[in-house]
Amino acid sequence: MCGFAGIYDISKQSGVLGEYVCRMTAMIAHRGPDAEGVYSRNGIALGHRRLSILDLSPSGVQPMTLGENGPTIVFNGEVYNFTELRQELKSLGRAFKGHSDTEVMLHAYAEWGLSGLRRFEGIFAFALWDPSQERLILMRDRFGVKPLFVSRNGSRLVFGSEIKVLFASGDIDNSIDDQALAEYLWYGNAYEDRTIYRGVNSLLPGHWLVAEKGKLTIEPWWQLEEWIQPHGFASNEEEAAIAVRDALDVAVKRQLVADVPVGLFLSGGIDSSSIAAAAMHVQNKPLASYSVCFDFDGGINELPKARRVAKDLALDHHEIQVSGVDLEEVLLALVRSHDEPFADAANIPLYLLARQLRGSIKVVLQGDGGDEMFAGYRRYAMLRNVAYWRMWPKRLTPLVSAGFGSIGRRFERMADAVGAEDPAMRMALLLTTETLQDPPSALLNRDVQSHLASNTDPFLSYRHCAARFSDADPVQQMLLTDISLQLPSQFLAKVDRSTMAYGLEARVPFLDETVARLAVSLPAKWKANGSQKKIILRNAMRGRVPDNILDGPKTGFGVPYKRWLKTSLYDFARETVLDPIFLARLGFDRAKLEMAFSEHYRGIRDRGFTLWKVLQLALWSIECP
Repeated sequence: MCGFAGIYDISKQSGVLGEYVCRMTAMIAHRGPDAEGVYSRNGIALGHRRLSILDLSPSGVQPMTLGENGPTIVFNGEVYNFTELRQELKSLGRAFKGHSDTEVMLHAYAEWGLSGLRRFEGIFAFALWDPSQERLILMRDRFGVKPLFVSRNGSRLVFGSEIKVLFASGDIDNSIDDQALAEYLWYGNAYEDRTIYRGVNSLLPGHWLVAEKGKLTIEPWWQLEEWIQPHGFASNEEEAAIAVRDALDVAVKRQLVADVPVGLFLSGGIDSSSIAAAAMHVQNKPLASYSVCFDFDGGINELPKARRVAKDLALDHHEIQVSGVDLEEVLLALVRSHDEPFADAANIPLYLLARQLRGSIKVVLQGDGGDEMFAGYRRYAMLRNVAYWRMWPKRLTPLVSAGFGSIGRRFERMADAVGAEDPAMRMALLLTTETLQDPPSALLNRDVQSHLASNTDPFLSYRHCAARFSDADPVQQMLLTDISLQLPSQFLAKVDRSTMAYGLEARVPFLDETVARLAVSLPAKWKANGSQKKIILRNAMRGRVPDNILDGPKTGFGVPYKRWLKTSLYDFARETVLDPIFLARLGFDRAKLEMAFSEHYRGIRDRGFTLWKVLQLALWSIECP
């Protein structure tokens, strides 16, 4: 796990670009504190910051070049099937100097070309330069676990692991992307390849960019549809549960491979407990596990559950208490880590945990992806009953909303979302607390509202997924959409920026190809049915994970940002959001924002998520270009 940056002049007119790339990689020293390096030739420069995990010797240093004039690579991530590829390549006569997956990647390309790159399984983003073909390849893993940003300015292509490295290269368009802003206001992040900057895009998961002899092409090298079986899993539910258990064992075993110690973030929930159980099944030594308790946990303390799992599995367990957090400082630091507004407040505890562990461990396993692969959210169970929601008399909804306070308003929002006839609107409205009756754009002045209404569609990405997965039932369609949209744009972005801020590599076994390929093929009814969620995963782990963990309610970690906006962060948030410079730049209406703060503070109406998004937007406006 590392960070990289590069510049390529497609016209080959630029001279040596090494100095630019040195400046760029200096911006991401936190991603790779162990070593740095630059490869520079006329028209191309690649820079790397290394977090040493596999092959700690000089043989693993990057940029890595095959031979004297062969292809060169800078790489962030892990290729989990590199051992099998290495053996196959050795049988073909290829010789290796070290034992890193990076060297295997170069030999795979040299032996098989672009088709060899399709064989990689893991979490990765990389840039590979082939001087013999004058070909640059940028490539990102299937689910977008590792980030890769690109910008094209004339003939110059700039790229890197974080947005900040692109701006360090020089002239990048930093004007606001209207579509990204519209999506952010609804969901707290932009989708697909968009960032808040018009001049910067994210390379989509499962895509590569190939620049060759003056021509640039971006296309998918893999698509989720390849794993969707038209008739679902061919066996029965009991055999499928065994297959899930075995697949998780394989995934965890190969993700434990490292030349440094590997730990686990243990929450005491089903996902992290399942990973822990698999780890103890496939290795003979105790796994180091880490659980955390924060002074702002709002009474949700999962330490007892995690402690119970750790004792049952004989883990080498560590409990970390994080208290006295300076929230204002942390929020500013996180804005700088994300480089754009990001409103998932769960990045706060993850960032603080990574900060607490800095230097003591380099690699952790964690449970992201389990909910999307095995239907862990309430919305999946609700969508199993979409026909009943549509039967609800809509004329009664306002009465329920008015008569039952916040619970009634929540019911109104869910009824409108699940009962929507348009699958795109149904999925989009399930992913936000905003409503069509009171959209977040209402906080903007009329001119900006009109501009966004005419030039953007905040539901565009969901329309794309609804069309893409139109043959799936409502639950499966939601699962596939979450995997395609929310997972890379929100959850995986949160994990990467929060942990890599302190040079900590997070691996996600539920997104390993062995697990994900199987999970995607399973029928939705085996995952969610009635009020039950994660049915197949619970069945798979029965006997390995304690029943009271498998059958207990999903709690998660609630970050009380809504309470903060009424208490400890009230003055800071209000002052930041109502700053005249910010209001003028984004076009917010001061009186409407003041009203929103007043309603939230007095408990008249929950405006927490909306105000939190605006606060992150204001902090980004202050801290970033």
